[in-house]
Amino acid sequence: MPRKPQQERAKATVDAIVEAGLILLANEGPKGTSTRRIAEVAGIGVGSLYEYFENREAVHEAMFQRIVDDAVAMIKPLIPELVRMTIREAVYELMCRMRELLERDDSRYLKCARHSVSIVRSYPLKPLQKVLTDLAMQYVMHHPELMRGADLPTMSYIFIYGGTFTVIRHLSDPNPPMSFDSLARGLANMVASSSEASLAAAKL
Repeated sequence: MPRKPQQERAKATVDAIVEAGLILLANEGPKGTSTRRIAEVAGIGVGSLYEYFENREAVHEAMFQRIVDDAVAMIKPLIPELVRMTIREAVYELMCRMRELLERDDSRYLKCARHSVSIVRSYPLKPLQKVLTDLAMQYVMHHPELMRGADLPTMSYIFIYGGTFTVIRHLSDPNPPMSFDSLARGLANMVASSSEASLAAAKL
């Protein structure tokens, strides 16, 4: 049974395995991510890989967990700034930051995200949903007029499954029908309009 890394050396080995998997998936696609190939790029023996991961699918899950964790780490420091913006400005800023994350390191995360449907059985999105719900709650606290119309679970769900995957699809399109700026502003307007409609309905 695979063991959890406890010492720094073991944690570094796991990090190297995950990093190797991301590099190979981005550059060679799913066929390039055999455990033997991942171990080779990580600079370890395949036996060492199996000490921490049961199979290739477990490495894949850890890879996408890394992407989600990095997205959460990107969002958390932004919250104090975002809650002082209008809804449109906040959603637009998040879209732009998400684009930066996906396109860093020669678009490594974006390239991996393109293959997610074929290699990941379930998306580890709960941490992302939690941080976005926390953001929505803090936003409402700073804008109490929205309290009666706020539907925080729905807002975070739409942003994750609507906004994030729409951005991935757009950035993956060699000839998108609109600019990224237009897309981001359109998504921002949709979220803001939904919130405004909910607030108006609550006043009736």
